[in-house]
Amino acid sequence: MRIDLKKDRKDLYQPGSADFVEVDVPAMTYLAIDGRGDPETSPAYPAAVAALYAGAYAVRSRLRARTGDELVVGPLEGLWSSPDPSSFAAGRKDDWDWTMLTPLPEQVSQDDVARGLPDAARRKPGLPVADVRTLRLEEGRSLQIMHVGGYDTEAATLARLHGQIMPARGLTWNGRHHEIYLSDPRRVSPERLRTVLRQPVRPTG
Repeated sequence: MRIDLKKDRKDLYQPGSADFVEVDVPAMTYLAIDGRGDPETSPAYPAAVAALYAGAYAVRSRLRARTGDELVVGPLEGLWSSPDPSSFAAGRKDDWDWTMLTPLPEQVSQDDVARGLPDAARRKPGLPVADVRTLRLEEGRSLQIMHVGGYDTEAATLARLHGQIMPARGLTWNGRHHEIYLSDPRRVSPERLRTVLRQPVRPTG
């Protein structure tokens, strides 16, 4: 069986780009690695992403050996936070804390992860694979949109979400800002990048 979450869960990975839509995100498990600072300048960021994907491909190999299933490794995702939420709209990237993710479908077992991550650490000793962990995330009610354009152009969309849409609907934050990167910036021009912007929410008060 071929497993591809981008195609199997289009409600989560393929929202429209016209406006924010509401979605109920189920509990999901991810491989995760944490860091802080500007992802464009911090040397820790590319090393963390490389370690994350080394782990993901090793887990995929374990799943395939156990079940024969062919897993399409999911897109890079990120949880972002800051002591001052306005730093996102203002683009103050040095203030950002990040947790980079790749999703694990339910077919992946704990044993696949427990065996796969050490495999990756042995194959990639120069990467911080030891810092990769599993994370169970329960976002629930969320607002999301497909943002088309460069990462630096997200600020206006997020400012509208935080300053207009959420207050108008009587909503506030209920989790970290979540981004899903569907395009490879090494191969796609900035104006064509596709990124899901998601914010878990709850009623104010």
